[in-house]
Amino acid sequence: MSLAFCGNDNASAYNISAGVLRNVCFVDALNLVPHVFLLFITFPILFIGWGSQSSKVQIHHNTWLHFPGHNLRWILTFTLLFVHVCEIAEGIVSDTQMKSRHLHLFLPAIMGFVAATVSIVYYHNIETSNFPKLLLALFVYWIMAFVTKTIKLVRYCQDGVPFSQLRFCITGIMVILYGLLMAVEINVIRVRRYVFFMNPQKVKPPEDLQDLGVRFLQPFVNLLSKATYWWMNTLIISAHKKPVDLKAIGKLPIAMRALTNYICLKEAYEEQKKKVEDQPNRSPSIWLAMYSAFGRPILLSSTFRYLADLLGFAGPLCISGIVQGFQNTTNNTNNTEKVKDPSNSYLSSEEFLRNVYVLAVLLFLALILQRTFLQASYYVTTETGINLRGALLAMIYNKILRLSTSNLSMGEMTLGQINNLVAIETNQLMWFLFLCPNLWAMPVQIIMGVILLYNLLGVSALVGAAVIVLLAPIQYFIATKLAEAQKSTLDYSTERLKKTNEILKGIKLLKLYAWEHIFCTSVEETRMKELTSLKTFALHTSLSIFMNAAIPIAAVLATFVTYAYTNEKPLQPAQAFASLSLFHILVTPLFLLSTVVRFAVKAIVSVQKLNEFLLSDEIGDDSWRGGDSSVSYESCKKHTGLHTKAINRRQPLRYQLEGYEQPARKQTRPMEIDDVAIKVVTNGYFSWGSGLATLSNINIRIPTGQMTMIVGQVGCGKSSLLLAILGEMQTLEGKVHWSNRNRYSVAYAAQKPWLLNATVEENIIFGSPFNKQRYKAVTDACSLQPDIDLLPFGDQTEIGERGINLSGGQRQRICVARALYQNTNIVFLDDPFSALDIHLSDHLMQEGILKFLQEDKRTLVLVTHKLQYLPHADWIIAMKDGMVLREGTLKDIQNKDVELYEHWKTLMNRQDQELEKDMEADQTTLERKTLRRAMYPRESKSQLEDEDEEEEEEEDEDDNMSTVMRLRTKMPWKTCWRYLTSGGFFLLFLMIFSKLLKHSVIVAIDYWLATWTSMDNTNEARNAEDDKTYHVAVFSILSGAGIVLCLITSLTVEWMGLTAAKNLHHNLLNKIILGPIRFFDMTPLGLILNRFSADTNIIDQHIPPTLESLTRSTLLCLSAIGMISYATPWFLVALVPLGIAFYFIQKYFRVASKDLQELDDSTQLPLLCHFSETAEGLTTIRAFGHEARFKQRMLELTDTNNIAYLFLSAANRWLEVRTDYLGACIVLTAAVTSITEGPNSGFVGLGLLYALTITNYLNWVVRNLADLEVQMGAVKKVHSFLNMESENYEGCLDPSQVPKDWPQEGEIKIENLCVRYENNLKPVLKHVKAYIKPGQKVGICGRTGSGKSSLSLAFFRMVDIFDGRIVIDGIDISKLPLHTLRSRLSIILQDPILFSGSIRFNLDPECKCTDDRLWEALEIAQLKNMVKSLPGGLDAMVTEGGENFSVGQRQLFCLARAFVRKSSILIMDEATASIDMATENILQKVVMTAFSDRTVVTIAHRVHTILTADVVIVMKRGNILEYDTPENLLSQEDGIFASFVRADM
Repeated sequence: MSLAFCGNDNASAYNISAGVLRNVCFVDALNLVPHVFLLFITFPILFIGWGSQSSKVQIHHNTWLHFPGHNLRWILTFTLLFVHVCEIAEGIVSDTQMKSRHLHLFLPAIMGFVAATVSIVYYHNIETSNFPKLLLALFVYWIMAFVTKTIKLVRYCQDGVPFSQLRFCITGIMVILYGLLMAVEINVIRVRRYVFFMNPQKVKPPEDLQDLGVRFLQPFVNLLSKATYWWMNTLIISAHKKPVDLKAIGKLPIAMRALTNYICLKEAYEEQKKKVEDQPNRSPSIWLAMYSAFGRPILLSSTFRYLADLLGFAGPLCISGIVQGFQNTTNNTNNTEKVKDPSNSYLSSEEFLRNVYVLAVLLFLALILQRTFLQASYYVTTETGINLRGALLAMIYNKILRLSTSNLSMGEMTLGQINNLVAIETNQLMWFLFLCPNLWAMPVQIIMGVILLYNLLGVSALVGAAVIVLLAPIQYFIATKLAEAQKSTLDYSTERLKKTNEILKGIKLLKLYAWEHIFCTSVEETRMKELTSLKTFALHTSLSIFMNAAIPIAAVLATFVTYAYTNEKPLQPAQAFASLSLFHILVTPLFLLSTVVRFAVKAIVSVQKLNEFLLSDEIGDDSWRGGDSSVSYESCKKHTGLHTKAINRRQPLRYQLEGYEQPARKQTRPMEIDDVAIKVVTNGYFSWGSGLATLSNINIRIPTGQMTMIVGQVGCGKSSLLLAILGEMQTLEGKVHWSNRNRYSVAYAAQKPWLLNATVEENIIFGSPFNKQRYKAVTDACSLQPDIDLLPFGDQTEIGERGINLSGGQRQRICVARALYQNTNIVFLDDPFSALDIHLSDHLMQEGILKFLQEDKRTLVLVTHKLQYLPHADWIIAMKDGMVLREGTLKDIQNKDVELYEHWKTLMNRQDQELEKDMEADQTTLERKTLRRAMYPRESKSQLEDEDEEEEEEEDEDDNMSTVMRLRTKMPWKTCWRYLTSGGFFLLFLMIFSKLLKHSVIVAIDYWLATWTSMDNTNEARNAEDDKTYHVAVFSILSGAGIVLCLITSLTVEWMGLTAAKNLHHNLLNKIILGPIRFFDMTPLGLILNRFSADTNIIDQHIPPTLESLTRSTLLCLSAIGMISYATPWFLVALVPLGIAFYFIQKYFRVASKDLQELDDSTQLPLLCHFSETAEGLTTIRAFGHEARFKQRMLELTDTNNIAYLFLSAANRWLEVRTDYLGACIVLTAAVTSITEGPNSGFVGLGLLYALTITNYLNWVVRNLADLEVQMGAVKKVHSFLNMESENYEGCLDPSQVPKDWPQEGEIKIENLCVRYENNLKPVLKHVKAYIKPGQKVGICGRTGSGKSSLSLAFFRMVDIFDGRIVIDGIDISKLPLHTLRSRLSIILQDPILFSGSIRFNLDPECKCTDDRLWEALEIAQLKNMVKSLPGGLDAMVTEGGENFSVGQRQLFCLARAFVRKSSILIMDEATASIDMATENILQKVVMTAFSDRTVVTIAHRVHTILTADVVIVMKRGNILEYDTPENLLSQEDGIFASFVRADM
């Protein structure tokens, strides 16, 4: 057929006798002119422009949108493109009904489409390169297009073309669109004045874009990039090259920062407060405040959501249209087609929409639009949710800083509650916001769906809908049960962790006493309870999954069976598949509704809690900080409503924060003129908020530049007095006068030391500038240097929750150092000596207080119990029962109150005697020893970092980029396989089999439906009746099978997950408990605990649902692809490019998602820590006046966490948009191939139905893959511990061959013993020979590291004996089973370890002994009376770590424990190191009397403890140097032992 522009079947095509414009063809040709003009002008500019793009100014210029009407222009252009597509389609459809080709019907439209696309590309380039003059070309184009289209429209009107004709409508719409675009262009000229005006307007990019640190560009990019997240490409691709870190994601844009949102919310909340001021019983509504601050984006998101939901119904409608059309064409092939007259080639809209291909394209466009709107809605809610969370966190934080101390101490607001507010309630509200558009979108969706179903199927549709609606409440019920099960699981796992923690802390003792299995079973018991509640959790999860899968099957079954029996007409494929697709749409909102309702309920509770918190009491108003010298109680009453002066709206935020911190930073200290720093006058009465005065009748003065001591008994109000002066207590009466300027310069060290999670240096400096000399002076005064030297990174070591735990004394000294370091006039120290031993107290008093502070002439107020320091005081305040007893100098008191002075004197003498005793027990050295022991495994640091890469590193050593990247993109299949097999092969097989069977049945159901509906319905009635029964029966059986299989699969997955979790935990626990002691020295406790907490939790609760979801969505997609390919094999060809695209999308996404998830997790912890540490250290922060600094830190941490979360959700949107577009392409190809190639209408419907489900499930496949990859990390970490070597518990001898009472004598032969910790390390004992007679008392001494302790461990085979042997009572210990050996010897360790439980359990966990024997042991250890006095006697409880006994008592318990085990050999490993003299003497006596007939080996810390021994062994570097009786050794003047004794005297 020959081509011609006007067609060659019509003679009058080129006839212009009636006037040029009356010729249709000419008008169409005229319409080509503007498009060609635009292409000619813009192409050269675009190419030249793109060449010179590199010369742009360096801001994120390419995202800077600054022409007015920007978004409107994009929307109009997109609409224009859509109309062009319709025009092209209309032209082509009309053309097919002609005899010859009429190019003029569609060629101008195609050119118009190209021109519109070019126009937006051109515009985008001009805007980003800021060259507005070039917009003139577009302006001219819009005018020309507008004119030519108008001519065409006028021509149609003259011809009297009816309005119902599609071509007329299209032309009309185009005229309007071109007109609007022209208006937008004129507006740009009007605003920017780039032409026709003298002075063009200058523009500056927004602040965010000038700052290259801002990488989150969603708010600043154009509409297309916004909708498709195109700007994320750079980040996601770069993640492939190097991991995403905090630097890569940059800062939050200003509009999303916590501070900005906090101001919005705060103002809205204040408005609400004002409204309810006059109604005392109403509280301000947070809901309304949230609505007024964040209402607009929520409305926008809901609009997007409605649009998406309405477009969602295009799917079923198009399916029904396509199937109907397909049926008609197959039936009508025999009718001859009528050819239209070319002069009247107009299509009506109905005819146009009957065309199957048109419907396919429409379906494609509708899907793309629907998905875009849906993702936009998700994104907007996510962003708003994050903004809301930031604002709420800032509000809570500001409130915490103003909470009245009484609130925290009287327990109205516990720290736990505050932590819950931060960690749980804000997240609940954020999640509610994510889901809240569903609340009002779902009902609309459900109603629409039911109406459409009713139209398709009549009454029987209502039956199906009723099934769905009736089953929905069950979903809700299951959801609530799930929440309960989760809570009980949490309780059990907390208990299990506590037990595991105890085991790990006392692992050395457990091994030495052979008690591992006892403690192991106790953990296993708790684990069983936890697993039982996990079982209910799993059951409800699987029920929920089952309901979700089974409801649509049940509904469809009910509907179609009803239809078959109530309607005369047989079911048509169009009806069947459209309604199937509608049911799929309906199930989602109903399933989600239960979740949303649950979240809504939770959100309401959270808001109540928040409101209670925000309305709780605050401390008195801040006016006295501003320099008013006094504050009265009245003014406090009036100003409770005032909010912090944090924010002044007229300045930019940056300056405000700086300005806001100024007063707290007065560096130069004015020399004071007044002699009184602080006065409390006129009978101060202060209370802790209960209304009862804690302190009454206070009149004191604190002299400037001198040391004031406050003394008195415990609980007489000394600390309260300090806090009252600081304004932390409620003033009932009286005033506190500060001499000018002083209020801003106070340093305070609280009684309970409070540290930040930061380095030691940051804790001491506390926000002041660093001054090296001053810092050194302070650390020396507090004798911190030796402690700092022990830490792995010196004073740059992190301490606190996330760092290293220091002992009480070390923490207290750091707090005192902080107070001394600050350059302030006044220093308050609240009992700084309480946790320090005598040497340190003296040193601190002399160096720190008398020298450092007094030299600086600083005013010091010191609360203390150590009366021996009273002579140093310049001024003394003695307190009793909340009143001041005496005030004055020591001389005054000596003269005026002799009684008090004498009382003090006796107390001082008693304290001095204690001092003598204490001189021996040097607590500090012990603390340092513990610290050294904690820090000893330096190597563990490097081990930690390798731990993750264990397997891969072995495979290939070369460390170049490509291999690293390959590892990052590889799915951990090996680990997945390990996980799946740990549940047992039978379950694994069952799961795979049932899954495959279920999906086959579901496919069979739909296949059966297709054959049933597309059957030829011409048979006579009787047959039809039988057929119907037969079809319905098979359909029902298949559906029933499908429902049962749904239940079975969901149960098997959960069951398998549980078994795997059970086995992994069991293996892990046993492996770790049987591990060699070296492993525990090398591996930090926290790391092992993490395996039992976080990783086990992931394996228990997160992997099974992810796995379920992943297998389900994958199989759904595969069965869908299989089904479509079966119906139309050509589809497979189109699938190849789509498959490749999908592969790359998921590959890139998984890597980026993993990094972003890790970032989100790692930035959350510091934020929560910051909140809890602020709440703990409130008084300190307020006393120092550092609120502004802490607020700033909180805002930074919040923003960091929020930006990570934002990027994570943007990455999820990026993925979903891409997979959704791929899905839309699949639908389009499926539709086109099935229309051209399809066997019958049923299969066309089936193919389309399945293609539509793919779009829903593709992104789930990728997201679940990414989640699974992150979660498999937990399995991998657990496995890395499972590969560890265990101790060798089997001996050559059978336990039955060992005599029952071995070792009876206690004779020990050590023959040529060589010992090392691991076979790759140097030996620690070299060829040691010794003989110990039965009943001998042996002392071993030597310097640290001489091998003393290693020898004691060798008796228990805790270390590797690689040469020589130890023979006890004739049996070589290396032949014995470990358990037998260790259970027959006794040892007392240096660190006394007690477990939580009863005293009886601590002495005899195996429950072998009688009570008499236990009492006897307690009597020997001098503990009998003390234990008798406890409630419950032997059954009295010991708290975790034995905290309710003193260190000395704990050591005595350990002695009793060794005595209970009547062994003839006792080893004491530096057992007296942590005991005072008195307790040590008791121990010595006991060893001489009670153990007189046993062999005792003592490893000595202080030599004088072994002077009474029978034999002394002196060791050095793993060799025995001296071996003789103490008398003989002492007589050798130059001997080592003699020098030790001299040094120790």
